[in-house]
Amino acid sequence: MITQKMKYALKALLVLADEAAKGQPEPLTIEEIAKRSDTPKRFLEHILLEVRNAGVIASIRGRSGGYTLIKKPTEISISELLRTIDGPIAPLPCLSRRAYQRCEDCVDEATCRIRKVFAEMFWSYLVMIDSLTLQDMLRSGAVAEQVIGNTASP
Repeated sequence: MITQKMKYALKALLVLADEAAKGQPEPLTIEEIAKRSDTPKRFLEHILLEVRNAGVIASIRGRSGGYTLIKKPTEISISELLRTIDGPIAPLPCLSRRAYQRCEDCVDEATCRIRKVFAEMFWSYLVMIDSLTLQDMLRSGAVAEQVIGNTASP
């Protein structure tokens, strides 16, 4: 399950990606991003700092400053963003690729039935989540708008 913090990060990045798609994107202030993404400004400031430190966005100072994407939506990995914002995504510490820790109560990882069951599920999840990018989220929004628009009554 993703945290509310991650949802806010994704909403903010989708706003910045929509702005970047305009061709001549303008940097957006925190206030504007918060308004467009319907997220609280007080949380957004800290979140955008983390995303900036991860090299996904840039902050521009000055009167016409704000935030802008510095990576293409196709280059922004959802799994990397999850790890940046929420930390390890493995269901057990012994399954984490980047934050591996042996479970305190584990006698033998090779025969641990709990690890085995969760590993099978987690690897399937990883294959899917590692392939997702911000572009996929932008595309899914456009498809949803088309479907909703086609089913709406006149």
